[in-house]
Amino acid sequence: MKLTIKYPIAIASVFIWVGFVGAISFMEAWLKFQAPGITLPLGLGIGRLVFNALNKVELVLSIVIIASMVFGGIKKIKWEHLLFFLPFLIVVLQSTWLLPALDIRAEMHIQGRNVPSSNLHFCYIGMEVIKVTCLMIFGIKLFKS
Repeated sequence: MKLTIKYPIAIASVFIWVGFVGAISFMEAWLKFQAPGITLPLGLGIGRLVFNALNKVELVLSIVIIASMVFGGIKKIKWEHLLFFLPFLIVVLQSTWLLPALDIRAEMHIQGRNVPSSNLHFCYIGMEVIKVTCLMIFGIKLFKS
């Protein structure tokens, strides 16, 4: 049996994306605060840089996946493609709403101002779990298509 992979660039991009989110959102985000000498303002400053960079990488990978599928000859949208469009929508929401809101809160912390409690971080974590789950299933489905 010969295995033909129709969208190799999309598959690679999906799993690179999952790796980035896994390494940054699920490891770096909380580990940096355990390093000696890292204060809350310093950790928040690092986090802002890293998560804004991650967001840009995610946008680029989204475009690469879309282009790979379009130029790879996708004929029609299947339900499996929704497994990609949901993470894409999440990245757009994070870019336009959630990251800017978290940046404002981080800047308030850095300046030593009083920051009211919020569920924005839980929202971000939930979005990351949904994003990684959908991307993993989508990447596996791409092997089968």
